[in-house]
Parts: sequence; C-alpha cells; structure tokens
Amino acid sequence: MTKTAPDILRIAVAQLNPTVGDVAGNLAKAREARADAARQGADLVLYTELFLAGYPPEDLVLKPSFLKACEKAAQDFANDTADGGPGVIIGMPLKRRSGTHNSVVFADGGKIIAERYKLDLPNYGEFDEKRLFQAGPELQGPVNFRGVRIGIPICEDIWGDIAVCETLAESGAEILLVPNGSPYYRAKIDVRHQIVIRQVIETGLPMIYANQLGGQDELIFDGASFAIGADKTLAFQMSQFEEAVDVTTWKRKEDSWVCSEGPMSKIPEREEADYRACMLGLRDYVNKNGFKNVVLGLSGGIDSAICAALAVDALGEERLRTVMMPYRYTSKDSLKDAEDCARALGCRYDIVPISEPVEGFKHALTQLFEGTQEGITEENLQSRARGTILMAISNKFGSMVVTTGNKSEMSVGYATLYGDMNGGFNPIKDLYKMQVYALSRWRNSHVPPGALGRSGEVIPKNIIDKAPSAELRENQTDQDSLPPYPVLDDILECLVENEMSVEDIVARGHDRATVTRVEHLLYIAEYKRRQAAPGVKITKKNFGRDRRYPITNRFRDRG
Repeated sequence: MTKTAPDILRIAVAQLNPTVGDVAGNLAKAREARADAARQGADLVLYTELFLAGYPPEDLVLKPSFLKACEKAAQDFANDTADGGPGVIIGMPLKRRSGTHNSVVFADGGKIIAERYKLDLPNYGEFDEKRLFQAGPELQGPVNFRGVRIGIPICEDIWGDIAVCETLAESGAEILLVPNGSPYYRAKIDVRHQIVIRQVIETGLPMIYANQLGGQDELIFDGASFAIGADKTLAFQMSQFEEAVDVTTWKRKEDSWVCSEGPMSKIPEREEADYRACMLGLRDYVNKNGFKNVVLGLSGGIDSAICAALAVDALGEERLRTVMMPYRYTSKDSLKDAEDCARALGCRYDIVPISEPVEGFKHALTQLFEGTQEGITEENLQSRARGTILMAISNKFGSMVVTTGNKSEMSVGYATLYGDMNGGFNPIKDLYKMQVYALSRWRNSHVPPGALGRSGEVIPKNIIDKAPSAELRENQTDQDSLPPYPVLDDILECLVENEMSVEDIVARGHDRATVTRVEHLLYIAEYKRRQAAPGVKITKKNFGRDRRYPITNRFRDRG
C-alpha cells in the first residue's frame, strides 16, 4: 500500500554559528539544534552551507584528513535520525570520484538517503570556490522525503545563470530548500529577497533560504533566513545577527505548499545593522581564536572611542583594557575625553606617557639624523612607540590588540606601519570616516540587541564634535593634509566601491586636482593595506578579499 503524501510539513531552519575546522563542535551544535527542533515538532531540519566544515573552509578542503572527519560526522549524524525524529539536510565537503564537491547530505530513518552537489561555483569578490571544488557532474532531481519531493539547490545555484531551480521544478520538485553561506554587506537582505523572488517567479515554487550566522575572519554571516511563497510574498523572516532554530509550518493547498506559521522578525535599519555586524565580527574573532581579553589605545578621538564601545558591547567591560599614551602634543581635551569615554563604558583605563621612549629614539638617532629637519619621521616615532607599548601589553597579558583605523585613513595611507596599524583585528576597517560618526551617534541613542555595554552616551559628545587630529605635532588636524572627510569619503566611494573614472568623479562637482591626488594616495598606500590586520567587511568592496590591486602599479587615470 502506498503511503499517502502528507498535507502538513514542519520545517525547522537552523540559523547557527559554526566555527571553521571545528567538526566535532559543529556536529554537537547540529545535534543540539535537531533536538530543539524535535521538541518543537519539526519533521525536517535545514542547516546551512558546508555547516559541518564551517564556511568558508578555504584550503582546509585540500586536506584529506579534514574531508574524512567531515564525512564521519555526517554519517554519525545520519545514524541519529534512526530515532524517528526529524530528518536533516546539512552541508559539508564530499570527496567523490568526480572530485571534491560543495555538498549537502539528506538523512532520515538512520541513513543518508541522498547527496546533492553544488553546480554553480562562485568565483568573484570574497569567493574562490573554483580553486577548491569541482562542480557537481550533473543536476540531480528532487529528493522524496516522506512523500514530499524537495529540491535542494545550494547557494550560488540560485544566483547564477545555470537553470538549476527550473530544472528541479520540471523534475517534479514541490518546494525548494536552499542552504546558504551568504556574507553580509550593507542592504544585502534586499538583494537576497530579489534573487529568491526571481526564482519563485520562474519556477512557481516556494523557496526557503537558510543562511549562516557568525563571524569568520573578515566575513560576517548575518543570518536573516527567510522564505518566499509561491505567491511571491514573504512567507517568514528570521532575525538578523542572532542564532535561532525556528520551526515553520507548511500546508498543502491544491498543488502548492503554503507557509501557515513562521517568524516575522523586524530587520534592523542601516546604522544598527552595520554596528551589529562590527560587534559580531569582533566578538567571534576574539572568542573563536581563544583570546581572553583585548586592549586598545584610547586617544580621545572618534575611531578609538567607537572601537572601545564595540569591544565592550561585544565582550563586556571587564574584557577591555584601554590605554592613553600622551605626548607633548596631546591636548587636555583629549586626556579628558579619553578618560570620560572609559568611565562611560566602565572599562579599565591606564595612562602610559611616551615621552621617555620617544626621546630615547630621537637621542639614539641624533647622529644619523644630523643636519636634517624634523618632520613625518619624528611624528611616526610617536605612533610606533605607542604601537610597541600596546604589543608589550599584549605579550605580557595575552590581550589581543584592537587596531582602530577607518577605511578613509586606510585608503589614503593616513596610518603608520608598526604603529597605529599594530593589532590583531580592526572592527571599523571597512567604515568610512563619516560612517564612523553616524554609528557613534546611533550608539549613543541605542543599545543593540545582545550588547553587553551600557545604555546612554558612551561616546562623549565632545569626541564627536571636535575636529579629528592625530596630534603628532602642534595644532594638527586631519584636514591639514586631507580634504574634508565628506569630500574625501565621496571621492573614495567613487574610486573604490564604484571604480569610477577621474573624469566622472570631477563631473560630480569635485576639484580635479583633489581627485587625482586622492587616487594617487589610494594606489601608493596598497603596500600598507597588505600588512594591515583583518577587519569586518561592511561594504560590497572591502580591502582584501574584494579589492586586490597590485602593490607595484604605475597606472594613473588621466583620461
């Protein structure tokens, strides 16, 4: 007797935070989520792309022992399903005769009932899967799960030009479940929604989009899993930047499946989303790499202040040490602002004057520098003395140094190698200066969900209002050598994010000499950026994975 196909299917989406390489830990996390989903009455649990390996595993997939560990974990997990509870769809790398594939295994009833391989391998921006994986040899049809035919395209399979979803629909799929590892950038959720809507229109099938959560080096996976129904409307929306195992109820109505129950979470606005991405990235980098606490130089400026706020929000006030390192050019305002900021955040605050080491360096170099004028070299000695002190604290107490340069500074080389660029991670590396100001104002009025910091004004108003300065010489401000930041940021966004020509940027109303100078500074600072700490990706084109310009480069756009 043929078993009647069900009219109700409860699908749990496991939006979780795996760790790359921690196969045993990821399996334990998957098991915990399945038990949670079982308690909620789920029939099936959908995990994210390469979940057992962590995403992206990069060259770990070239290591045979790693692949064996992942496959053993998948088989162990499949064995768990003999308990009669939910089936599972979970991502992992698989080594087969046809190559190493970005895959999912589908398990139910104590065994693996199907494997599916990714067909469209992304090779742009932060992705380089073609050097690690082979595309699936052929498109395999939907999987029959307890009488329901489920299509399983994997991430890029719904983004590219290969008609994976259409073929699955033609092969009899009733619903599409997509495991994803889609990194965050500003307004990415809208892009994902549009991609899925396009596939729903082409196939006539509802689609569930399960996305990973968590920080992995510079990449942030923001979750925000969702589904689009066959009627092209949002069926459910999970939270952003938060782990969750949510069960959604789908009912068969005539020839289609309709979501009758699921979460409908509110998605954060721009400043909140960027701030929470930076916070999540810092928290996961510190915790996943085993650092107990962090230290940063608190100068009284806006960049170090927002990094301190992010560190307290991500880790707690007891895990942050701030250090003010004054020299003769440090203003009374900066001393007061730094202390006020540390007090508002509740973190430890130390003062280590740098006069003796700086003067010691100058004295040691007196003979070599005889007959020369003081200038940038002596200014950089101040920055390098501070960097050395922070690294000494790091070595002595095991604290990771948080470096605090923003994208505007990193673009034009307004940073000192082995000085203020010292550090293990930079939470604001991909934020332009004006975005730093916007997020600082936002944080003074809001406490983001999951933050461990205090409410109220945690970045003193004077830090936000005063003119930014490195304070390396008397009465110095950043605008002595750079255009005003609103102008600089617009030019940089044109050059970096949009690859616009000098001519087109000038047509926006910018001075030609300023644009060509900024372009030149951008190119010659590439060697510094190659040596910079990793930092959270916020924009579509961050320095590192997304933008790979040569260090040796004589091209200049002169029309």
